[in-house]
Amino acid sequence: MTAASVTEEKKAQKVPIDDDNEVDDSDEEGVPEIAAADGETKKKKKKKKPKKKKKVEQGDPPRTGLSKVYSDGKYPIGEIQEYKDHNAWRTASEEKRYLEKLAMEDPDLTYENIRRGAEVHRLARKYARKFIRPGMTMTEIANGIEDSVRALVEENGLEAGIGFPTGLSLNNCAAHYTPNAGDTIVLQKEDVLKVDIGVHVRGRILDSAFTLTFEPTYDKLLEAVKAATNTGIQEAGIDARLGEIAGAIQETMESYEVEVGGSVYPVRAIENLSGHSIELYKIHGKKSVLLVKNDDQTKMEEGEYFAIETFGSTGRGRVVESGDVSHYAKIYDASQGSVRLQTAKSLLRTITKNFGSLPFCRRYLDRVGESKYLLALNHLVTQGIVQDYPPLCDSRGSMTAQFEHTILLRPTVKEVISRGDDY
Repeated sequence: MTAASVTEEKKAQKVPIDDDNEVDDSDEEGVPEIAAADGETKKKKKKKKPKKKKKVEQGDPPRTGLSKVYSDGKYPIGEIQEYKDHNAWRTASEEKRYLEKLAMEDPDLTYENIRRGAEVHRLARKYARKFIRPGMTMTEIANGIEDSVRALVEENGLEAGIGFPTGLSLNNCAAHYTPNAGDTIVLQKEDVLKVDIGVHVRGRILDSAFTLTFEPTYDKLLEAVKAATNTGIQEAGIDARLGEIAGAIQETMESYEVEVGGSVYPVRAIENLSGHSIELYKIHGKKSVLLVKNDDQTKMEEGEYFAIETFGSTGRGRVVESGDVSHYAKIYDASQGSVRLQTAKSLLRTITKNFGSLPFCRRYLDRVGESKYLLALNHLVTQGIVQDYPPLCDSRGSMTAQFEHTILLRPTVKEVISRGDDY
């Protein structure tokens, strides 16, 4: 029976009809009746309202995979900055908007992969800021961060996971320290801790870092380095020259001073550290963004993405290799014909399977079941198949700080992908 015929028959019976063609009277059980063509009455079934999907909430500590929270595969967009000066026209360009649309339709979904990594980073570092406290061991801190990253990114072999070992460099050590098994170093209240976290999705690496202190002595050092990173981001762009960006970073960084125990120390940009371009499954691309002015005329290009990271120091402003090695990476295009030791060949297969060309550390080898591997690992380093990355330290007694963001040079705008409320 059509809705119209029901309405006409009910009008003849002088029964009120509501806007949804449902009658006002009901049987003793409260179920509305509709007159059938043969004069009998039939109970009209109530329409069931579709159940609303319950929003998935992130836990504390954060362990809910992001695909459950962002089920449509669309992740938060980073901070958008228009290009400076002669590149400002890109924002309104039809041609550039079309190119950006093509990039979004790329089967690798480059933008969404990096944005997913960025959201993992924001959640992991928010948790890190909350749980890291003096008295904790470096291993406890590293495990807490990495457990969050693995869960949030939904680690899956080389499809998604940790982009590089979590850096936890202390005080005069600026970079490339993470604890090895048996490390007993404990975080102190007076320490300056650099926290460098990497996330990758399908080889698109998100690289971002910050510095923590627990008393105010070195607040100005952190302020200087954060400001220098923001200057580098502001100056970066399509056709921007790397040497000029470096000069702007240095000028900002070295306008600060730090007072410690009645003595004043200038903040120096660390001259032999740099930001860098990022390539597929390669954390360090071919282009470097140094932190002191230089004559490099190389330009940034459309579609590239960079880690803009700056390091400041109260020391000499230059780092040297010092301490036990923890960071390694398989060299992307190295020949493997020179491997003689069977144990080294076996270890190389493990490295290739689990990390590819992504950086790894000794704790990660322990985690995948390798043991007594140091001789084999050193053989791979000696043969030029694996690169080792010793800790990089300024002069003893000095303090160093680091801040870093990943930026994407889109055809229309610059996206600071890793930007958050914290820095």
